[in-house]
Amino acid sequence: MGSGAHRRSTVAVKDALRELRNQLSLLNHQVSAQLALKDVDLDCLELIARHGPLGPSALARRAGLHPATMTGILDRLQKGGWIVRERDPEAADRRSVTVRAVRGRTGELFRLYAGMNTAMDELCAGYSEDELELIAGFLRRTTSAGHTATDDLAKD
Repeated sequence: MGSGAHRRSTVAVKDALRELRNQLSLLNHQVSAQLALKDVDLDCLELIARHGPLGPSALARRAGLHPATMTGILDRLQKGGWIVRERDPEAADRRSVTVRAVRGRTGELFRLYAGMNTAMDELCAGYSEDELELIAGFLRRTTSAGHTATDDLAKD
């Protein structure tokens, strides 16, 4: 492929990723609205569910948020019954708290994302295992590039 064609294909991939980001943002906004959560609350709940239990400071770092902002988010999630705060018996500081998602509530999230999950299963069924591995690798590297770009911006 010539450099002009490669450049056009690269632009097409970046455009498609921007469209995907926008569409996923809209989907997440609809999910958070149905759950009476703020978008950032849903983002943090996802981080807790995937990587928890976590301490509030570790969660704030992962989310790129100020710890004081995280306190308000955790208060709302706890009030809504989405998370629990528990004392960390292993911590040197006995005031240390960890946050974990309430397992029984995840069914609500799965239900709201069911349409997208079904569509993704159908979409993936049309690709070979090698193609799926290539796509997954590309998405992991794209995510890593996003982490780096985010960290670089946060340093400024």
